[in-house]
Amino acid sequence: MNKNSIPWGPAPRRQIDAPKTLADEAYQRIHDDIIRGVFAPNDKLQPDALRERYDIGLSPVREALSRVALEGLAVTEGQRGFFVAPATRQELLDIADLRINFSVMSLERSIRLGDDAWENRVVTTYYQLSKLENLTKREPRTFHDEWERRNRDFHQALESGCGSPWLLHFCDILYDQLERYRRRFVVYTDIHPTIAEEHRQIMELALARDTAACKVLKQHFEHAAQVIGSMMAEATKAAAPAKKKASAKAKPKSAKAATSRVA
Repeated sequence: MNKNSIPWGPAPRRQIDAPKTLADEAYQRIHDDIIRGVFAPNDKLQPDALRERYDIGLSPVREALSRVALEGLAVTEGQRGFFVAPATRQELLDIADLRINFSVMSLERSIRLGDDAWENRVVTTYYQLSKLENLTKREPRTFHDEWERRNRDFHQALESGCGSPWLLHFCDILYDQLERYRRRFVVYTDIHPTIAEEHRQIMELALARDTAACKVLKQHFEHAAQVIGSMMAEATKAAAPAKKKASAKAKPKSAKAATSRVA
């Protein structure tokens, strides 16, 4: 192969349809389970348990955990092993801000540079998403996994004509991070109907080569971040009484132990 024919930019992060190695498969499955909320923030990721869960050897699992940690979906703490990354409001705001800026930049470039193939991809993915959104209104919990997949396809289509593999790479990483928060805190029965309307506006303006699509996209992500942040605050507030109750139950034991030591 001629070196000049090799695409520039980063290597693909995931081979969703056909993992190349066992480590690729382990990475994909751990990655997806963290995003979907199967593993909650701060959960310990035990290699032995993951080996049994996925029926994959320890070496590929350990390699996959290192890759997941490099992307910020997991953290490692010295000799304690790997844990799912914590979820904080500060991180959510940072991710949302970067996601907005990178995605808007990609769309603006796509509107200028996108060809017929880009237009066809936008139309196709929008059609698939809008068709599902009608079903989602009736049975939101049944279709939320598929809605997430088609929503991602649509946004990636909008960005795909930008002409920069590196920009697309960063958009993909940020999408994962924001989706992790959305999946964790958004209740799918509460998805606001304006989301579908914003998708339609973005699609129509983008195809008309009108950069007003970028303004709508910015508002679209800002709205999403506000909803996630609000639901995250509610979840934190609801969890506080349970922690307080657990702490109150533990106090008498501590007091008794202290009295015994004094005696």
